[in-house]
Amino acid sequence: MSIERILDFAIEREASDIHLNVGRPASVRLHGEILSMDDQPLTAEMTEALAREITSEEQRKKVEDVGGIDFGFSYKNNARFRVSCFKKQGTYAMVLRQLPYRFYSFEQIGLPQQLAGLLSRPRGLILVTGPTGSGKTTTLATMLHYINQNFARHIITAEDPIEFVHPHQKSIVTQREVGEDVPSFSDAVVKALRQDPDVILIGEMRDISTMESAIRAAETGHLVFSTLHTTGAARTVDRIIDVFPSHQQTQVRIQLASTIVAVVSQTLVPRLDGKGRVCAFEIMIATPAIRNLIRENKTYQINSEIQTGAKYGMKGLDDHLKDLYQAGIISYDAMIEVAQDPRELSVRVTQGSSARK
Repeated sequence: MSIERILDFAIEREASDIHLNVGRPASVRLHGEILSMDDQPLTAEMTEALAREITSEEQRKKVEDVGGIDFGFSYKNNARFRVSCFKKQGTYAMVLRQLPYRFYSFEQIGLPQQLAGLLSRPRGLILVTGPTGSGKTTTLATMLHYINQNFARHIITAEDPIEFVHPHQKSIVTQREVGEDVPSFSDAVVKALRQDPDVILIGEMRDISTMESAIRAAETGHLVFSTLHTTGAARTVDRIIDVFPSHQQTQVRIQLASTIVAVVSQTLVPRLDGKGRVCAFEIMIATPAIRNLIRENKTYQINSEIQTGAKYGMKGLDDHLKDLYQAGIISYDAMIEVAQDPRELSVRVTQGSSARK
């Protein structure tokens, strides 16, 4: 079995991931479920041969030296993959994430148009959050693509690895890969500030130094985008502040309150018709009231502001899930499984159904 056959199989079926692991047949993740391509378990020789087809000698040396490597690559001009190649029990293994090869509009991924209005801001911090595999990269790519199409900006990205490749349009786009072009995310941001940026994308805020760099860049007149593995706007704010030592938290809270523009928290939910998954969003826009809650350490009240902030483009996750369920897009069980408050949402849905009767 060649890597080409495996990639073609995944592309044809629109699989999200490919798993190549010794003792298991080549497998793909399709609509959230892992399925084997055939009944032939891979051997150590097979997985190493498959790895050699898409890695360079230098990359394989890095796998041997540090145990693994992440990189992105394009295939046949119609697909792009993010690859994690690593050693396990002395053998090669790989997981390949298939990336959308085209850019989507706000409407196509379900983002409200009000968010587009925020992308013309000259400064601030926009965060996209959610668990691994929830589509954060696609959402960020949609936002950057919109800026690239509509504004003359200099966009600098720091990614690990580069996933969506943005061609120059109205904007100049400089994409840098951590580990190849620059040592770390925080170092990339520091260096970016000397490169006349308007927009900075940080692939992930993994540590305190990256968070400090992101907030500082947003304070000094740049529009900064990044991601966190958190769920919900309130938890996202708390996570950032809690990373810092207690004696710095008051100052960070003030900085975050003044720089935050929006938090988009998302998760993928299986479609009722079995045709893939749909993204459910929580959207927080930083109104004066929300900035005040962050400043005064009252983030527990943010959810209430989101519930009443529809006129600003805000939407709670459970409200979006309810809309998707009532539109027949997702099932009741799928809705409840990812809800922030399953019991309260169940009551609201039941009461709504009774009222319509």
